[in-house]
Amino acid sequence: MSGLYRGPIIDPHHHLWHLEMGRHPWLQKHSARQEDMIFGSIEPIRRNYGVADYLADAAEQNIVATVHVEAGWSEDHPLEESRWIDSLDKDGGVARRSVAHVALDRPDAPSLLEAEAANERVVGIRDIVSWHPEPAKSFARSATLMSDPQWQSGLEVATRLGLVFDLMLYPWQMPEALRLAQDFPNTIFVLNHCGSPADRSPEGMALWRRGLEALGRADNMLIKISDLVAYDNDWSLESLGQVIDHCLACFGPRRAMFASDFPVASLHASFSEIYDGFRRLASPLSPTEQHDLFFSTANRTYRLGLDARGDGED
Repeated sequence: MSGLYRGPIIDPHHHLWHLEMGRHPWLQKHSARQEDMIFGSIEPIRRNYGVADYLADAAEQNIVATVHVEAGWSEDHPLEESRWIDSLDKDGGVARRSVAHVALDRPDAPSLLEAEAANERVVGIRDIVSWHPEPAKSFARSATLMSDPQWQSGLEVATRLGLVFDLMLYPWQMPEALRLAQDFPNTIFVLNHCGSPADRSPEGMALWRRGLEALGRADNMLIKISDLVAYDNDWSLESLGQVIDHCLACFGPRRAMFASDFPVASLHASFSEIYDGFRRLASPLSPTEQHDLFFSTANRTYRLGLDARGDGED
């Protein structure tokens, strides 16, 4: 056992929003999905969540930099979210890099992608493909986005521009995602939230395990170990550890990274509970493997340019 990790941490997945701007439809009071989403009621996070709120939640952790991931900004106002993130205080390392949203099947997707890529802080794109037969649990606008030729054309543009693609899906979509990864070998995919093991039945977990094993064999696929508590509300270190162990068996620490998914994960756990759990569950690993999970994989994938101690300049 190497002991608990004490080094610098990059959090490569969290969100920020100010609701008075009216740009997050899924967080508005009129949203019909507010009580029935896959992670339950969102009432506790229907509030402003800015840099100061994140820093307060993360105060007990050695967070040296973060990656902001698009937070469901209205598609009627493209490019605005990245510009708003750029306007925020970066002194504490929050939102040092961004994963922006572009709907890849939009007719104007190429020009939007070029505009996002021109911003040196934007290093990735997320267009959520998670589709569920129950509408309240579905995030995607179509069940087969990953196979749509126009959507794939947008992905090709994003890849040409050097943008990573953050991939959020459900386990039953993993075979389609594997074909996508094989068809786009030059695209770096980052699987979000361990592949969303939402169906906790034995059959559902077996489907997730098989799908993850297959995706792990794609060299251009990485994984974020994040927000497991959304799918395991009665979580314990043992139950989280079983999922994390399988993620590491499939991907290894060089292609895996721990992330908070705050404030969404705050629906079921505190920031310190999440990262203290990560530390305990990673303690049997070597110091190098722990550093990969907490820092190096994210630093490399999202081009943060920090040295091993977490120092560096943009």
